Parts: sequence; structure tokens; C-alpha cells
Amino acid sequence: MSETGLRRVVITGLGAVSCVGIGVDAFTEAIKQGRNGASPIRSFDTTEYPYVTAAEVHDFDPAALTEVVNPTHWGRSAQFAASAARLAVRDAGIDPALLAGPQAGTIMGTTASESQALQSLVETWVNDGLAAADPHLIRQAPAGQIANAVAVELGLGGDVQTIPTACSASNFALGYAYDLVRTGQADYMIAGGADAVNKSCHGGFYQLGALAEQVCRPFDVDRAGIITGEGGAALLLEPLEAALARGATIYAEVLGYGVNCDAKHMVNPDAASIAECIRQAHQAAGVKPEEIDYICAHGTGTRTNDVTEIGAVREVFGERVPPVSSIKSMIGHTMGAASAFGAIICCQALRQGFLPPTANVETVDPDLGPGIDVVPGVARPATPRIVQNQGLAFGGNNVVTVLGRMA
Repeated sequence: MSETGLRRVVITGLGAVSCVGIGVDAFTEAIKQGRNGASPIRSFDTTEYPYVTAAEVHDFDPAALTEVVNPTHWGRSAQFAASAARLAVRDAGIDPALLAGPQAGTIMGTTASESQALQSLVETWVNDGLAAADPHLIRQAPAGQIANAVAVELGLGGDVQTIPTACSASNFALGYAYDLVRTGQADYMIAGGADAVNKSCHGGFYQLGALAEQVCRPFDVDRAGIITGEGGAALLLEPLEAALARGATIYAEVLGYGVNCDAKHMVNPDAASIAECIRQAHQAAGVKPEEIDYICAHGTGTRTNDVTEIGAVREVFGERVPPVSSIKSMIGHTMGAASAFGAIICCQALRQGFLPPTANVETVDPDLGPGIDVVPGVARPATPRIVQNQGLAFGGNNVVTVLGRMA
């Protein structure tokens, strides 16, 4: 218990279902190696699509990863969420009985929820009429099913919510879960996010001019946009005292977070607002800019995001900008799961001692200014103590979380 009467909160379990690996070890090694997970789209017919590459999770078998849910009753995003949550619990080595009841819950983020189910329902409605809609898909479609699937899989009886604030959603989830645990409203929380590649998202980003044809190159002078991605990411949060008592592996301590909204433009980020969000996160975490050793950037690979995000970082950090990289260069933009994947790799960076890389970088854009270290290519050995993880979403929803290494 801290001097404020609030509990210290740590992360003790990590679960990843990604295009570069399933399970936290496989995911981490792929990121360290700078492996590109993009491939030709298999999940829908791309005949009418000019760009046909996405970061899909191939060979995903939810029945082999989960223990309780029947995967056929849930959409792909919910399957990702339940699978990642189960992997996080196994990784934590926690007695499942501790999660059964009102003291444990889950907050999961998403952008598109079950868009594959919604797409199918709309196509059926248009082509064959509403009466032909599949009730099975109707049950899958609500956004709340993302968190519900986690609750069913783990038997959680506490707060269960899905946060749909797009690409910053799982950072929102992490911050909210942290608040619940540190105030004693919950003893254990699963935080994370899930989304699946779908037609509407892929086509929408193409129409916005924000989609790359084959490769995502954040910070590179020749970057062209995002690669749509998918997957599920989950982190188990618990009080420090409980983790120590059960001898748990502690990946990181959640130090604090900041959240705000640009409230200016639906798709263009605002540097001043992002900078203020970073300052709020530092204040909440009780840290100064010079104490941050690494930034896991939102780093979408669009010119607007990269220039604006680095500009915001410079506004806070001045001349001394810590290493900043983007794992979206490898796993694509996983939408509502993006900042949860960022949090996972931040935890691993703190515990294992490395800086995650930005893959596919050949020439850093000079417009980003001098002295920017994007950790190009592969991971670099390092001993970061405090890191920040940035999630920036359409609508100007910004969330920055700060994690620290346990001594």
C-alpha cells in the first residue's frame, strides 16, 4: 500500500495472439527480430480491392487455446480476446479460483467489434431481406461480446466492459483496470483488446489514402500508410502485495496514465493535445521526461501521424528525445488491440532488457528532425527502467500509459 492509501499495481501475465506469433514468447521473439507479419489477405475476397495485403493471424485455432468458451458461438474478435486472456492467465501461473467471483473482471478495447459478422448480416439483408439474417451472427455482433467472451472463459464476476475508442482503446482499458485495482474495487483485472481484419476497415483506410500497398514503414521517408492487422492482446493486473505473496513473475509496475481528447478533427491528430496527454501521464506516474527511457509510439506509418506524434514528443522532451519505435511495422495496425500489444512488448523490454525495433526502415524522414532514434531493424540490448506507451485514435482520443521495471 502506498502512502496515499492506494495499492501499487503490477502486471503478472501476458497473452498475445498475433500475426507473428501466438503466445508471449513467440510474439516477443518475432518483434525482437523485426519479423514482418503481413501477407496476402485470406479472410475475404479481395477481387475488387486495389490493395490486398494485411497482417492476418493464420493457423489460429481458438479451440486449442481456450478451455471454456465454445468458439463457434463467438465472432473472431471475441475468439481472439478469450484466447489472449486465457494465455495471460496461464502465463501468470495464477490459481483460476482467484478469478472466479466479483473481485475479478475485464476491460477490453476494440475498434470494429465483430465487423465480419456485421458485414455478413448487412450483405444478407441487402441481397435477401432482413428475414434471412442469421440469428447466430446477430448474437455475435454486439461490441460487448469482446469482454463477455473473456468473462465467460475465465469465470469473471466483476466489472466487465468493452471500450470502443478505436486505436487507443486498449490503453484506455489498461488505465481503467489499473484504477480499479489500485483503489481496491477489484483484486484482479484482465486488460487488453481485440479486433479482426475486415472489409469495411480495410476499404475505409484505402479510401482515406492511409493504407500502404504492401509494407508499413513508420518514420521512413518513403512510408505510405498503415497495414491493417488483427489479433488479441491481454494483460493480467493485480496488487503488488498479492503478486509478491504468491511468488508471481512481475513484468512491470503500472505507474500511471494520461487521457484526453483533441476535440478538433475526426482523423487528423493534434500535436499540442498529444503533448498535454503525455504530460498528464508523467504527472500521474510521478516521473519527469528525462526519466523516460523508451517510447512505444502509436507509429502508424502515415505521414500525418508520424510527423505530428514526433512533434508532440519533442514538445515535451525538448532536445533529449528517448528512443522511439513502432511495432506496427511488424504486426500491422491491430486497431483496438494496438496499445495492448504495445504494453506487452514494453513489459518484455523492461524485464528482458531491450529496445523494441521499428522494422522496414531504410531512411528516417528528415522532416522528423535531428536526433531521432527509431531503433531500426532489430531489437537493441538496453536496460530501460521507465517506458511510455502511446495510443492515439480517430476522434482525437489519446491515452498514454507509463510502466516501470521492478527492482
